[in-house]
Amino acid sequence: MSAFFEHFSMTIDGEAIASPRTIDVINPATETVVAKAPDCTPEQLDLAVLAARRAFPKWRDTPLDQRRAAVAKFGEVIAAHAEDFARLFTLEQGRPLAGALAEIQFGAFWAVEVAKLDIPVLVTEDSPATRSETHHLPIGVVAGIVPWNFPFNLALWKIAPALLTGNTIVLKPSPFTPLTMLKLAELMREHLPPGVFNVISGGDQLGPWLTAHPDVDKISFTGSTATGKKVLEAAASDLKRVTLELGGNDAAIVLPDVDVEAVADQLFFAAFGNSGQICIATKRMYVHEDIYDKVAEALTVRAKNAKVGNGLEQGTNFGPIQNRPQFERVKNLVADTQSAGLTFLAGGEIPDGPGYFVPISIVDNPPEDSRVVQEEAFGPVLPLLKFRDIDEVVARANASEYGLGGSIWTKDVSRGVEIARRLETGTVWINHSMYIMPWTPFAGHKHSGLGVENGQDGLLEFTIPQTITIAKTAV
Repeated sequence: MSAFFEHFSMTIDGEAIASPRTIDVINPATETVVAKAPDCTPEQLDLAVLAARRAFPKWRDTPLDQRRAAVAKFGEVIAAHAEDFARLFTLEQGRPLAGALAEIQFGAFWAVEVAKLDIPVLVTEDSPATRSETHHLPIGVVAGIVPWNFPFNLALWKIAPALLTGNTIVLKPSPFTPLTMLKLAELMREHLPPGVFNVISGGDQLGPWLTAHPDVDKISFTGSTATGKKVLEAAASDLKRVTLELGGNDAAIVLPDVDVEAVADQLFFAAFGNSGQICIATKRMYVHEDIYDKVAEALTVRAKNAKVGNGLEQGTNFGPIQNRPQFERVKNLVADTQSAGLTFLAGGEIPDGPGYFVPISIVDNPPEDSRVVQEEAFGPVLPLLKFRDIDEVVARANASEYGLGGSIWTKDVSRGVEIARRLETGTVWINHSMYIMPWTPFAGHKHSGLGVENGQDGLLEFTIPQTITIAKTAV
């Protein structure tokens, strides 16, 4: 086997660092151990944060064009090793190879495009007497905490803007999916000054250690709302800056004027891409009663024809749930839906055997107060719901503690925009879904997050403003 798939080490201060303990990385399709990753000790965490702290002043003062080149280098390195990264990704995350490669390639694109973003200087006054301008300075040491559902691209969401703006970073991938980031850090050692980009791995205790560390200045976290609240509590004691991208229970609203066959594939992917393990996937699909039966039939046919299996096998469309705890949560939700006497149009039976597999499952018009509607499944389980009028469906869509994203499907775009503006979410897509680009701000409302990621607004989350006011009169 290639060395790319073996010998995983942390990167601290530009050096390969082992650990006295390791954690097993499990292939969710086979439940076998594919690799062992270092289990960072508290002392090693201190060394990583110290390395980032020492490297910060010089990196902060490095000219912006050089930092741009360094961030773009991530894209070059990723692209050069894309096939290996994709296979490693599938081994630890479970997604079929084509989807894995798409994330790797998008990560390369992301780094290159973020490197082009500008850090603005805002001139608020330029009168005969006074000039006032606001600059955006780096904060210091950033802690980046990355989830298991998109372990590669969501890491780049943190790495690229943090380094471009002049911060240094200590990145912690999920203990379920640490391998691609450990390998990326290894490949980048020769391209960055020591201490600028540190990657550590470890078990569940490592995240709380990192967020509570007194020498961390900023936390960028993507994960569940429950964990995000704990991160915020940990940051409060020393007023760390925090960006949180959290859970969602996104609603799609399908109006009666759509061409069902024309949009059915998109609706299906919006709900079941990455086996439903996407924070902005459609978690509730509201379909107008006039076309409900047609949409239900179209999605059911696609669900029954989908191949769920090992991502390394030819023809697999959907992989497993990534880890056992999440698998058990989805199984519990399916069992509750069955015990409530609700009807599955597809799926609903969890197979025996190795692997965390859940079939593509569609629930036929469950009550609004049922668990399958109210909870974020984060798996391939979709409630399909009827509605009659717009006011009703907007109220139902907004009746959630979450507000991450949503989508409107209609031939009347102006009407779609009007409905979109009534939804209490950070992003609304019209006639597509889950379209996110490096230049577009992304934020959650309500319990779906705090702060902004991506675009110039997201870039500035990694900075702190400094206003300089100059008196033009003689001293």
